[in-house]
Amino acid sequence: MIKKIVLLLVILALASCSSSKPAIATTKKAAAVQARTASVKRSNPAKPIGKNYPSTNNTTEVIQSTSKTVVTSDLVNSYILQYKDIAMGNMQKYGIPASIILAQGILESGAGKGDLAVDANNHFGIKCHKDWLGESVRHDDDAEQECFRKYKEASESYRDHALFLVGKKRYESLFTYEKDDYKAWAKGLRACGYATDPNYPDKLISYIERYNLHQYDCQITGKNYVAINKTAPPRKSSYDVNSDPKINLDSNDPNLYEVQKGDTLYSISKKFNLLVDDLKQKNNLTDNAISIGQRLKVK
Repeated sequence: MIKKIVLLLVILALASCSSSKPAIATTKKAAAVQARTASVKRSNPAKPIGKNYPSTNNTTEVIQSTSKTVVTSDLVNSYILQYKDIAMGNMQKYGIPASIILAQGILESGAGKGDLAVDANNHFGIKCHKDWLGESVRHDDDAEQECFRKYKEASESYRDHALFLVGKKRYESLFTYEKDDYKAWAKGLRACGYATDPNYPDKLISYIERYNLHQYDCQITGKNYVAINKTAPPRKSSYDVNSDPKINLDSNDPNLYEVQKGDTLYSISKKFNLLVDDLKQKNNLTDNAISIGQRLKVK
């Protein structure tokens, strides 16, 4: 009887050992697989998907003018789209190439992100000078805490930039160049003393050709445009030069009104029985700012 019991216990023990071995082997195999998988993950980590990994086409650069600004090509493109119509309007009215206006705006304002652009809506680094009666800010440039003009809106800075070039005798030679000769204008600005940076013309030309800004000159002149940078396709503009013929400088033209001292868009709109918004639309104005001597279409 005792022998039978002992024999039974031995059989049970052997059966128990036999059943546990596969479980142990399976555990080791699983652990080995897990270890190999973890090793692969460590050596080939997956890149997270999201805003920290922008498109490779969205390159980054540093713009150094009145302040140091880090921008992307997407930001520069957004800046161009925001101000291209104002630039073309100024080209038609004042004769300054739209490409030059935009290139200067990009460079001087850090595509709208530089200190002067953010703090003072000054997109062209224009200093106060003796004839400036408006608001101002202090900013380090060629010297410490120099006086720069401050504007309520960026569009005022664009208009003041045009008036600054038109009204200063030192820039008279610029207007002997063809309107769409952006290379001559870029070099001429440096020669006239607009900027002290010897590379200023090359920087302007680089922006014009990288972002195909010359297309906006051609929209005003009516010339055929051939893209320089094939990777940056021409952008369509809401500004239609065909529906906005060149201003007739004849002072007797009944379709035009020359802004007088004390005039506002509201007073002019009342005088010609127009809505202010209609007056702004006729003249491609983005705000209510006007200047003495400015010619507005009223019919």
